[in-house]
Amino acid sequence: MTSSLLSARSLSKRYGAGIALNNVDLDIHPGESVAIMGASGSGKTTLLHVLAGITTPDSGSVNYAGTDVTALNETSRSKLRREAFGFVFQSGLLIPELTAIENVALALMLNGVSRRDAEAQSAAWLAQLGLAGMENRRIGELSGGQAQRVAIARSQVTGARIVFADEPTGALDSTTSAEVMSALLNATAGRGNTLVLVTHDPTVASRCSRTLTMADGVLSQAPSSQAGAAAVIPFGQPTVPLGTTYMQHPASPLAAHPSMGQEWMGRP
Repeated sequence: MTSSLLSARSLSKRYGAGIALNNVDLDIHPGESVAIMGASGSGKTTLLHVLAGITTPDSGSVNYAGTDVTALNETSRSKLRREAFGFVFQSGLLIPELTAIENVALALMLNGVSRRDAEAQSAAWLAQLGLAGMENRRIGELSGGQAQRVAIARSQVTGARIVFADEPTGALDSTTSAEVMSALLNATAGRGNTLVLVTHDPTVASRCSRTLTMADGVLSQAPSSQAGAAAVIPFGQPTVPLGTTYMQHPASPLAAHPSMGQEWMGRP
């Protein structure tokens, strides 16, 4: 097995009297697709956010490619998320006032790419994901599955080595869920990159190379023979408040650079 791309050691996190993470250790390798399952409140989304440098643990460390993520200040963590990580969420967290291509291009422009080049690269990714001809549609003009493909394109256009996905198919019907999951796997692990996702759906989890379970803040391996038992796991509340946009979400570099999104949003 190759060395770990992302590792966690002795992660602990509490919210009041509740234990979200209880001494969690984890190693994730290049090219893996890892699913994290668990009941609502089990700590799975907290783990995802700590691994991605969105949330700081009370104790323990996260290491990405030799960098101690937990030791970085917020500016450095934001830069790391912008350059090395991609994010896909249940609702996509796309900016509804922008077109598909503008939503994707923003990720590149925040890294200093010109608008012209950013839109050219974004168009190529949208075409790969079956959205050729839909580049100039606003998000509200797309189906749920199409919008999630836009989110996948946005997560990959910057060359992210790891994509963190929180219930990426949770709001979709079974057929569209399967299509979006195929697109997500092809865009990440299919290209040698890494996918870490939280899901309540055992069918989605079964398509990943490894499945882990969270219960009361404790992480454990889920044997593939027991995958069917996960079907009884309840679907929790959305991990991001309804109405939250990509500009507002802490994983988004636009949270620190709102003017770029607002410039496009204010256009006629």
